[in-house]
Amino acid sequence: MIALPALSALLAATLSLEAVAVNPHGALNHVHRDLAHKRQANEAAAAPGASTTSSPSATGTTAAAASSAASVTSAAAPVASSAAAGASSAAAAPAGSADIGTGVYDIPPLASITMGMPSGPVPSLTTTYTPGATPTYIKGAPALPSKFVFSQADWPVLDKLPPTDSTQVKEWLKELDGHDIPDITPTQDGSCVGDPAAAAQAQERAWWTCGAWTAKDDIVACPDKLTWGVSYDDGPSPYSAKLLRYLEDKNLSATFFVVGSRVVSYPDILIDEYMSGHEIAVHTWSHPHLTSLTNEEIVAELGWSRHAIQQVLGITPRYMRAPYGDLDNRVRAISHAMGMTPIIWTNSPAGPFDTNDWHVPGGQVTGEEQLKIFEALLGNATTLDTGFIVLEHDLYEQTVDLAVGYLVDAALKHQPPFTLKAIGECMGYPATDLYVETNTNSSSSSSDGQHSSSAAAGGSGSDTSGASPRTASVLVGAAVAAAVAFAGLL
Repeated sequence: MIALPALSALLAATLSLEAVAVNPHGALNHVHRDLAHKRQANEAAAAPGASTTSSPSATGTTAAAASSAASVTSAAAPVASSAAAGASSAAAAPAGSADIGTGVYDIPPLASITMGMPSGPVPSLTTTYTPGATPTYIKGAPALPSKFVFSQADWPVLDKLPPTDSTQVKEWLKELDGHDIPDITPTQDGSCVGDPAAAAQAQERAWWTCGAWTAKDDIVACPDKLTWGVSYDDGPSPYSAKLLRYLEDKNLSATFFVVGSRVVSYPDILIDEYMSGHEIAVHTWSHPHLTSLTNEEIVAELGWSRHAIQQVLGITPRYMRAPYGDLDNRVRAISHAMGMTPIIWTNSPAGPFDTNDWHVPGGQVTGEEQLKIFEALLGNATTLDTGFIVLEHDLYEQTVDLAVGYLVDAALKHQPPFTLKAIGECMGYPATDLYVETNTNSSSSSSDGQHSSSAAAGGSGSDTSGASPRTASVLVGAAVAAAVAFAGLL
């Protein structure tokens, strides 16, 4: 995938000049409820503080972006010329026609969804929440904290690896005390090609990047066949508001793996995700390859993202996803010590359940090519004995337009039908167990290496019995070959 600084530059290219100029840049049954009911209940609970505004604006600057911008004093805004360059490419086809995508969401024709496509209207949130509001679907959830106001003095530099000598990181490092953190040397750059020696030890390390090795407590698939675990990485972003409206209209919930630098930039959007009934999980502060970092740097990345979420929402997630899926037993052990269980997208014998939507803003594929990749993925899903978890992104206009206009609709219309759920929901977890402040689950976890493609095909996230044996050398060789082939696309 694309490194976060490059992702931020691409995000700037998709935003209008007006927007980037101010860019802040008993067994418990699952209690997720009908999203429409959640929204109504939360609005009532938030009254009179909650207010409803108009649907996505056609004028450009989003209310969410403007609100966030007003609270951000950092000078870390994307360069406006990047947006100008992106907007100077081929003219966009008319948006919003009933025969385009889903029609009412200002989705361009599929052929127009490409790198550098002209930016469409920036959506706005339809509901805002004030401090003191509580999500009624999570029993005992704390009220939203005071309105978040960003000050650079209180945070690491956006999209940069945080320093490890801060008071906060030193305190978070104490969470590792008493835990067995494997003495695994950091990889060179998180890639198989970049570190052949580490790649040769992929099974021993349980390194997902090279061979899709997992641990028994990794969450890699929904247990029920034909159940789709819906997830979006790298936000929140201004375009997340469009996705949120669509998910609400379709009565769907998703898991959002959020980057700390984006959380402090767009706090109102994160609040809307959470209060609307979606699940929130950690996706680091600056989106690095975690296996390439020291223990202290991993703690800093996870800790600052977790802290950002807690400051904005008042809750602390118990789940995380490593950027690029770059996870090994050392990263796992640190995550578990900090109270977070890793979630990865499903890997099957036919390949990973990565929609490759991120390739479109990166310029590797067009929207049309991406949809073909996605349709092949749907076919692979029917061959599994379990459900599956799918990787999508809400950082860019292109990836949101693909999701809203084409990908989710294709999944909803698929035969045999899929059941789309947020990941915690598909796992049968009570909503209370997703966050530290409301958790009632005291179960422990460990990090014994298993191979996720076998596990997914065999119907279990940890049991590989009955699966076709595949040696570590074959797996690593295939991973290296795939990485070389991908490198040729960049």
